Amino acid sequence: MTTREEILEYGLSFEDVYQDTPFLDKSWVLIRYKKNKRAFLWTYSYKEQIQVNVKVEPQWRDFWRNTYASVIPAYHQNKEHWNTIILDGSIPDEVIKQMIAESYDLICKIK
Repeated sequence: MTTREEILEYGLSFEDVYQDTPFLDKSWVLIRYKKNKRAFLWTYSYKEQIQVNVKVEPQWRDFWRNTYASVIPAYHQNKEHWNTIILDGSIPDEVIKQMIAESYDLICKIK
């Protein structure tokens, strides 16, 4: 997965979600969970690359960051609970999908 379109298509495949562009900067496109309106997938362009922010359990945060150089502390979000994935082709698609699915699961638990 190296494009925003691939990421958004996968994000929209989850149950009860919708796409949102809540900011003046239209490079930020979010996927939110309908029941609590929380975003679990943030996409944006930064330094001419598409990046994705996903929520993460703190005990897994450093695992992902240490395993993949393209997973870093989240840009513009709480670094303890969010990671940024740089879509540079270095992370297998299934791993990116796993991180997105985990983010969705965490957001769904929030009332």
